[in-house]
Amino acid sequence: MKTFKIVLISLLVILIVIQFFHPAKNISNAPTPNDISVAYNEPENVRTILKKACNDCHSNNTRYPWYNNIQPVAWWLDNHVQEGKHGLNFNEFTTYRISKQYHRMQDIIDEVKEGDMPLGSYTIVHTDARLTDQEKETLINWAKSIRSEMKAKYPADSLVRKK
Repeated sequence: MKTFKIVLISLLVILIVIQFFHPAKNISNAPTPNDISVAYNEPENVRTILKKACNDCHSNNTRYPWYNNIQPVAWWLDNHVQEGKHGLNFNEFTTYRISKQYHRMQDIIDEVKEGDMPLGSYTIVHTDARLTDQEKETLINWAKSIRSEMKAKYPADSLVRKK
């Protein structure tokens, strides 16, 4: 019983200590000259969908919930944001090679169509991020239009991923 008490107290101390260590927040007020909207049309309805369902993990500005102030939750959320930005960052979109931009648009189409984005773990808490069928169709059509625009603008070999 004494060992159990020591383990419990140790865990409590660790839990208290980690509350003082938080990752940097993904919040930037800097202008976004590399934003997708600089190079491609981003209609207001698409901007609204991206803001409510995508930008927390796929931009340089995350809206943090209250529970982000509790560890180890903050580390877990930071990991999600970093992974999301690594895969696709709308604020840095024009820094990607054309082939990557082209394929990221296809990824959007596939992920939204299959219901894999936004993540289920995200929409549990952010119920407003659940996409309606109309919103899914809007995002898919937008991504398709960007791909079509890219096909018309760039040579076909520049749209192919280099390995």
